[in-house]
Amino acid sequence: MEIRTKRYDSALSLLELLSGVVPDKLSVALTILLGAPARVVSADGAWVMGNIPPLSGNVRRLPLAHDLETVGFLETSAPDEAQVRAAAVILELFMRSGARYFMASEMHLEVVKTDYEELQRRHEALIASEARYKALAESLEERVKEQVSTIASAHRQLYQAEKMASVGQLAAGVAHEINNPIGFIRSNLGTASSYVQKFRSVAEQVKSGDTVRIASAWQVADLDFILEDFPSLLQESIDGADRVARIVSDLKGFSNIDQAEEEIVDLNDSIRSACNVAANQINSRADLKLMLGELPPLRCHAGHLSQVFLNLLLNAAHAMNKRGEICIQSGVENNQIVIRISDTGSGISPEVLPHIFDPFFTTREVGSGTGLGLTVSRDILTAHGGTIEVSSELNVGTVFTIQLPIKQGNP
Repeated sequence: MEIRTKRYDSALSLLELLSGVVPDKLSVALTILLGAPARVVSADGAWVMGNIPPLSGNVRRLPLAHDLETVGFLETSAPDEAQVRAAAVILELFMRSGARYFMASEMHLEVVKTDYEELQRRHEALIASEARYKALAESLEERVKEQVSTIASAHRQLYQAEKMASVGQLAAGVAHEINNPIGFIRSNLGTASSYVQKFRSVAEQVKSGDTVRIASAWQVADLDFILEDFPSLLQESIDGADRVARIVSDLKGFSNIDQAEEEIVDLNDSIRSACNVAANQINSRADLKLMLGELPPLRCHAGHLSQVFLNLLLNAAHAMNKRGEICIQSGVENNQIVIRISDTGSGISPEVLPHIFDPFFTTREVGSGTGLGLTVSRDILTAHGGTIEVSSELNVGTVFTIQLPIKQGNP
């Protein structure tokens, strides 16, 4: 089909939108997909591809839309409505691709023309601008520094965006983890308040000095039980407050993503913090097993590495089709810190495995993942001089192996 010259913001016909595909092959594919003859016609009923004669019998006719306008129809005698809708969606995807092709080609022509005119103008002014270009060359180093700073800022924003996406997934779980101890602390305080009232009623009888009345009030208030229950009630509340404090402390490890200075940490502590933060999502899907060996202190950006551990833990939890096990091992091998995070989940297919570190690549449903978690994790480990490797087998599980060079003392 001859591509007509037109501005990219004008309306495209159905034939133009489908110009990027071979009609015969697409017709055969539609027939195989639907298991019945099919044809595509324009909005005014003109034949575009498929069966040339109109179909007979019980024919389904689904509109094909582009930019909220109906540009054609898919006609078929296929009985399965879901298959017909799927075929219509495929055609609309081809149309969208064709529209992008037209837009790109027209924009290219316009840009080329504009660039040519601009090039002529620049050529005419080249001699007069020589001094200015020399000045720009002298300031090149400063501009490079600015660009490097811009790229570094973009990386920080990328890390922050991924961290916020991960923490956002945990928000409900963390709220649940905090609400539980807060709930029984509040209940215990209410019980303690009632105990104080009973102590006050007995205290009034003690002031009277009447031993009979004191004994009666003591028995009515059941102070023997209260004195036995009060210590455990207070201890339970203290434990609950400590539990909230631990959760808050673990979350602080994910709040220093922009911290410029490195710090010396025990990575086992970072692993435990990540496990605590992700506990709500992990516990409902898998049993968590920690096999942490003794590690030397490591100078690093602890918040960044905590984000790596959190990303891998969440990925392992989401890989569980049924309840399984997540195991974290740490140790030192060949003068490197080695951390292995393995799961008994669904595994990764050989076709997908080479792409898992690609930016924005995800196998989850739309809206349930950013596709940046493993990319950011790899970049963080690379910045620390480390590596991350993965091995996986379908329906068996996945193992991520992290290696970090031991870096202590001053950098």
